[in-house]
Amino acid sequence: MAIVEADSKDAEMNAPSPTPAAEKAPLKVLVAAPRGFCAGVDRAIEIVERTLARHGAPVYVRHEIVHNRYVVDGLKAKGAIFVEELDEVPDGSPVVFSAHGVPKTIPAEADNRGLQWLDATCPLVSKVHRQAERHVEAGRHILFIGHRGHPEVIGTMGQVPEGDMTLVETIEDVERLVPPQDVPLAFLTQTTLSVDDTAGIVSALRARFPGIAGPRAEDICYATSNRQAAVKAIAPACDLVLVIGSPMSSNSLRLVEVAERAGAPARMIQRAEEIDPAWLEGISALGLTAGASAPEILVGEVIERLAGLRTLETETVTTTVEKMVFKLPRQLAD
Repeated sequence: MAIVEADSKDAEMNAPSPTPAAEKAPLKVLVAAPRGFCAGVDRAIEIVERTLARHGAPVYVRHEIVHNRYVVDGLKAKGAIFVEELDEVPDGSPVVFSAHGVPKTIPAEADNRGLQWLDATCPLVSKVHRQAERHVEAGRHILFIGHRGHPEVIGTMGQVPEGDMTLVETIEDVERLVPPQDVPLAFLTQTTLSVDDTAGIVSALRARFPGIAGPRAEDICYATSNRQAAVKAIAPACDLVLVIGSPMSSNSLRLVEVAERAGAPARMIQRAEEIDPAWLEGISALGLTAGASAPEILVGEVIERLAGLRTLETETVTTTVEKMVFKLPRQLAD
């Protein structure tokens, strides 16, 4: 059940407008909750910040720690250097692996070079990695549901020997599959997929391969599921939904899709300055959410931008309250 709260006491979401209120049309803004940072993103950012505090700048990070330009630029300003491959990291330098996870070859390469490395992989992604290893040890071929080229997919497929995992992106892929003969099958999923799309693919897999093994619990992470549920709760009442996130962020892209399927046009933005006032013409109710790698400060920026254009009435629609916290790596636990 969604809980609706008026946000009249929230200064951040009711920033003063430079334009007299009488000159602006009213706009109701439904703010989805949960939104924004998840426990895995919080943990990854803290790992980089603590590594900087311990070793000093620079600290190298392989790939964007999370898919958000504001976050990445903030860490760069503190001394983080983002690289694509380990050969860009000087000998003896500390390096952090991104929250999306990396193939096994990456820590092995870091060890061979004697690099000081820390793994910021989200624990829920690491759980999928361990499941993949167990399936291969049991002699199963894995059908992995995910998006080709996404860092999490690359990292997960890199946990097992080449040829032991096949990527599945659509129901049509299920129909075309030619798995190894006389080998038991298992399926796993990327953690940031559409809940509804994934359910359809899983159903198709189970229908075609009745004996296929699956995870005991849903692989799609709690944060992805919760943010999609919150968008489903607000979208039917909205003329437009804005999703704060990066085009590189799978979970943010899925929020756009979920809003549109729930009946509301949706746009992704990275910062408030991208909002075109023309988007608000004829709009009386607007939904607002943020992907799991988008900080709350960006939500405040968007509210302030909207308040400069329209007279706002904001409400927070809460579908669940998140309390998840992940431990830091033992190297930083003190």
